[in-house]
Amino acid sequence: MVEKSMSPFGELAPKTPASLSDIKKNIYGRYLEEFNVGDIYVHPRQFTVDRSFAQEFATVFMDANPLYLSSEYAKAHGFQDLLVHPLMVFNLALSIGVQNNSEKALANLGYYNAQFLMPVYPGDTLSSRTKILAVDDKGPDKPGIVSVRTLCLNQKNEVVLQYERKIMIYQSNGKPKGNPKPGDASAFFPESKTPALKLPNLKFPTEMKDVTWGHTYFENFKPGQIYVHQNGRTITDEHYQWTYRVGNTHPLHYDKLYSAGISGPMGGEPVVYGGLVFGWLAGMASRDISENAIWELGFTEGYHTQPAFSGDTVTCISRILTTEDKGTEYGIPAGEVQIQFIGLKNIKANDALDKFGADLFLKENDKKKLGKEKIPEKIFEIERRLIIKKQP
Repeated sequence: MVEKSMSPFGELAPKTPASLSDIKKNIYGRYLEEFNVGDIYVHPRQFTVDRSFAQEFATVFMDANPLYLSSEYAKAHGFQDLLVHPLMVFNLALSIGVQNNSEKALANLGYYNAQFLMPVYPGDTLSSRTKILAVDDKGPDKPGIVSVRTLCLNQKNEVVLQYERKIMIYQSNGKPKGNPKPGDASAFFPESKTPALKLPNLKFPTEMKDVTWGHTYFENFKPGQIYVHQNGRTITDEHYQWTYRVGNTHPLHYDKLYSAGISGPMGGEPVVYGGLVFGWLAGMASRDISENAIWELGFTEGYHTQPAFSGDTVTCISRILTTEDKGTEYGIPAGEVQIQFIGLKNIKANDALDKFGADLFLKENDKKKLGKEKIPEKIFEIERRLIIKKQP
């Protein structure tokens, strides 16, 4: 223990003339030419996820799965405690890396090959690090594309999440650069092309079957089904604080002066951080889709096709692609369900399906070659894969 006597200190500013000869203007983020293939960035900051933070995320983002809400339910299924929501883990991992990866980005182009590998519990401390996979430089007048792989580690340096994304970034073109910490190709980076899923020995407490409704077990899902989720969620200025609560430092999401200086569809008002949009959409779908899921395996090929802003109301639709009975491979009777997940804004999901029909399920980037128009109300598309338990 350090003990030191304290006394009041006097005011100095009125007696100290201001000098403008030594001004510091720290600049964060990287421009395209500052990325090198093979570099590994060990991102600053860590987050310890306490119980109140974990439960607040699950409730604010409207998730109905009791694994994220009830420690008793989670423990009865074989977990140590209630689970930290996978999209909270994803948002923290991505956001911690923004200062190194994408604080100068024009847009996040997509998520790829996300795999949730281990449970995260309240009290766990998360950090992340990123490897540069490719840099596609299209010249000084066009934004290039940086492809990255990010690992999220717990306090034991175990990988709990691995995913990739593509980021659109301009060259500096004479703009002042910062002084980011250089990448280190030799830094610890336990990536794997075939990572292992590590779950506890799961249990099936039939006495808790009434904690969930009975229409979201594995047997209820059939390929070809389309679930039109009935509720929407109006996003308010709450997204400012949630952007920083998960650690995202890109000013596009909370700085109106910055946003006003951007031209095009991303300019004007701050854009809602896409990871939050994903969270709200997934939560709204949970009563129909994932209430009885025991694990989110991950997602692939996900895109934010339009920005969302404060005041927008988001809605969603799910299409069942495949179902695969896994017997007791996970310790309890369960199967895997792969889902195409569509996010919309400012249109009811029922009306969107009536208006656009099967075109909703075409990738927006494929529309041009198919001779079709993009759907301005469509803001998100991704495929998810869930482990869902069978009926008791």
